[in-house]
Amino acid sequence: MRKLKNSELNRIDVSTFKSIKKTPLIIILDDIRSLNNIGSIFRTCDAFKIEKIYLCGITAKPPNRKITKTAIGATESVDWEYYEKIDDLISKLKSSNVKLWAIEQAEGSKSLSDLSIENPVIKHALIFGNEINGVNQNIVNNCDEVLEINQYGTKHSLNVSIAAGIVIWSFFKLLNN
Repeated sequence: MRKLKNSELNRIDVSTFKSIKKTPLIIILDDIRSLNNIGSIFRTCDAFKIEKIYLCGITAKPPNRKITKTAIGATESVDWEYYEKIDDLISKLKSSNVKLWAIEQAEGSKSLSDLSIENPVIKHALIFGNEINGVNQNIVNNCDEVLEINQYGTKHSLNVSIAAGIVIWSFFKLLNN
């Protein structure tokens, strides 16, 4: 096997990315502290044609040198918007019939390994919270579902950008069947 050169990957340009059909998935980052995590999630969203990212609370927004360094240009391809208060965004999305998923460990959560999507036509929004405190309980209370990533080791959490990659990939496979 020979490793492919970047010129052989046939990647689309930003204007083509903007015009293609997107995965009907919205990513919400609430109070994410790490600029590297934000940039990494932008890059993952570009890879899987995610419709939009919402940045809320203390989550930094582009342009920012540290986000750009990790995102490697994905802040230009992926649509994003900032909301100071996530509650305002939640209200807007609920009124648009977007299904809201908190990615969190909670009583009654759905296991990622059991994930199925009954109606792949509706839009889904995944909410990822602060690196230390996770998704705020008030936000969890306002979600349609809570989704938990199965973990089998001694640690009780994953880095938010890793968790986002795992969950986005799972939704991408189900929504692009």
